[in-house]
Amino acid sequence: MRALHIAATGMKAQELNVEVISNNLANMRTTGYKRQRAEFQDLLYQNLRRAGTDTSDAGTQVPTGVQLGSGVRTAATSRIMSQGTPELTEKETDVAIKGEGFFQIDLPDGTTAYTRDGSFERDSTGQLVTVDGYAVQPGITIPDNALDITINSEGSVQGTVNGANQTFGQIQLARFTNKGGLQAIGDNLFLETEASGAPIVNDPGDNSTGTLLQNYLEAANVEAVTEISDLISAQRAYEMNSKVIQAADEMMQTSSQLR
Repeated sequence: MRALHIAATGMKAQELNVEVISNNLANMRTTGYKRQRAEFQDLLYQNLRRAGTDTSDAGTQVPTGVQLGSGVRTAATSRIMSQGTPELTEKETDVAIKGEGFFQIDLPDGTTAYTRDGSFERDSTGQLVTVDGYAVQPGITIPDNALDITINSEGSVQGTVNGANQTFGQIQLARFTNKGGLQAIGDNLFLETEASGAPIVNDPGDNSTGTLLQNYLEAANVEAVTEISDLISAQRAYEMNSKVIQAADEMMQTSSQLR
């Protein structure tokens, strides 16, 4: 019976939907995390009576026809790149982006990754790195005797060495035409893809690029109420599709008992 297969596609779709929602909820406290949303499309249709078919020699036509769908499939798990709330940390090397842009990170294999997570540290040489030890581009080294380290809204890293003000480097941000097309690889990192387009690198505040907030980190843009509401809707949709399978099974059982 066709209804069994159609309802099965609905259950599979809602199972994936719940997995996406659970990942969003699991990352509610992940710095710079961007929530995902499952998007669905209906499957191919079988035309039992095509709309517009002639029904007489006088030229009358079928106005709507008869089409039977074959279910649903997952089309995409799009990422919502809206701004997360900046949260005060009071740590001098913590930086949040207010607006568009990503920090550029050097991976060990030479690839450039991108992140909204500005929880930076200084390694043994004073270089500004991520919590995994990956260097921030362009390379910025802060001397071990530097005091009063500041990172202004335009990305200039400054401090005081032996009583004299010094500039240690300039943080730059990368923008993308389609930031939703970036490939997530875990560890709060993204990679450029053909869908995202090439990075557009600017100093913070230039060419529609966002500015920086020192002593802040960007929180995940996950809203618990929205996710729980979506979870309930997905659960109910899953239950209704299971009811369809149950009803189809009972109908088949009834027909098999006919004599």
